[in-house]
Amino acid sequence: MQTKYGTVKQAIKSKILDGTFQPHQKINSESELMKQFGVSRHTVRLAIGDLVNQGWLYREQGAGTFCADRSNEEATSFIQKKNIAIITTYISDYIFPSIIRGAESYLSEKGYQVSLFSTNNDHDNERKFLEKILTQHFDGVIIEPTKSAMTNPNINYYLNLERQNIPYLMINAFYDELEPFHIVMDDEKGGFIQTEHLIELGHRNIVGFFKNDDIQGARRMKGYLKAHRKHQIEIFPNNIITYNTEEKNNKPVEMLRKILKEQKEKRSTAIVCYNDELAIKLLDAIREAKLSVPEDISIIGFDDSFMAEVTEVKLTTVAHPQSEMGQLAAKVILDKVKQSKSNKKEHTNLEKDHIRFDPKLVVRNSTASIK
Repeated sequence: MQTKYGTVKQAIKSKILDGTFQPHQKINSESELMKQFGVSRHTVRLAIGDLVNQGWLYREQGAGTFCADRSNEEATSFIQKKNIAIITTYISDYIFPSIIRGAESYLSEKGYQVSLFSTNNDHDNERKFLEKILTQHFDGVIIEPTKSAMTNPNINYYLNLERQNIPYLMINAFYDELEPFHIVMDDEKGGFIQTEHLIELGHRNIVGFFKNDDIQGARRMKGYLKAHRKHQIEIFPNNIITYNTEEKNNKPVEMLRKILKEQKEKRSTAIVCYNDELAIKLLDAIREAKLSVPEDISIIGFDDSFMAEVTEVKLTTVAHPQSEMGQLAAKVILDKVKQSKSNKKEHTNLEKDHIRFDPKLVVRNSTASIK
């Protein structure tokens, strides 16, 4: 558990790192900090004294305490280093190792060290890692946004990256309000081709499972809806099931169990899944109900991960570029690092502010024509 002194110290440091306190700006008085944190003057003085000793703050006799300008110090300290940070929602599972390997291999080849950070799709973790990156002054950052469909509480940290001229780009998703360079899948088209594939096989009662705190889920759901409208098929509201990060291990399976208990003539005949990871979990629920894939129900995933071929039912899915996306992100961030160090815009082959991969359907044996 953090001490009161540590809490005050970290709060002041966070305000420096998110840009609330600018260089040479006066910070809150001791009395204000005492009231804000409910601590003694001694605790406040300990925290401020530590930050002064570490070069985060400086005092002026009779005037107060001010935010130090650390830019020259950081530039001098790290000028010989070549460091790129990669922040992802997860590191060791699903498609993320392939994305990271693609980026890491290219960056290592170019002489850069790579530091990996995993947020576990949690904004507090994202903030901590952004603070670390701002403190250690990395050359550039590749970021997979945390809960990208939600308002992000860490926007100021990204603005501070821009103020410090630390280039960054986003992969898989992006924070729309920042308009960063981003490398993504065309998730709407991906959701569309998932659903259209099932419609072309004769399915009309298609249930869709979509993660709603990541923007990929919202866009894949949009594609699901567009496919129904294009083919003039009625959309049943109960056939759209959404869940968030905290619910992903339980809610979809519970909802599918309810669907599978319905009478055969009313039961959905096909399932569109947010990703392959979810599809594998839902396959277990289908087996529990003593139903077969694709004879009784078709199911389609997204990402063409290693999971798509590990079970006895090989998943029809939508391909994700994975390693190619990681490698491309590495190439682009090094272009941006070069630009930031030269302090001028150089011509690049990137005419837009994004790269969007076109999704491709991979047909295996988890989908079939309706009987």
